[in-house]
Amino acid sequence: MMTSIFDFDEKDIEKKVAKLINEGKVGIIPCDTIYGISARADKETAERILEIKRRPKNKSFITLTSIELLKKSDLEVPEKLYSLWPAPLTAILSDKSGSTHAVRVPCDDFISRLLPLSGAIWSSSVNFSGEPSLTTFEEIEKSFSSLVDFIIRKPMPKGGLPSTLVDCTKTPWQVLREGAFDIKKLFE
Repeated sequence: MMTSIFDFDEKDIEKKVAKLINEGKVGIIPCDTIYGISARADKETAERILEIKRRPKNKSFITLTSIELLKKSDLEVPEKLYSLWPAPLTAILSDKSGSTHAVRVPCDDFISRLLPLSGAIWSSSVNFSGEPSLTTFEEIEKSFSSLVDFIIRKPMPKGGLPSTLVDCTKTPWQVLREGAFDIKKLFE
């Protein structure tokens, strides 16, 4: 497979990436936390990401979305989250059927410009299942360039943390993973 490499500062990069995502392509994009393997949020791309990551089928992905898209969804969103997002905070939410979904509204200009063009997208850390997340373009290119359709090259801060993960289906909310979001803000 020939992987396209794009520089983050290319003109209209979000339009190029949205076109690829809308075509069902899987790529690696920088986010407000760490790089993510991302694609259109649908069943076909989920299967491809699971295959790329060598991940068990019972594990799901974070859905990156916007406040506008979230308000149109059937997810039950606690009002407090709207005052905290956009942020590196992932919330597990229930839909009307009782199924749960991990959702984040990223605090990232690029993703904010991308989502209205692409719709909600999957995001999963860039790693093979059970291994540490890759955090530099060089590591990512070496391990994944033959597995994904595109990669966006952007310098990321060293020691980047994943998002904080909170289960909002329980009362009180349960912090499942501490990450880039200050958990004290959840309980203020």
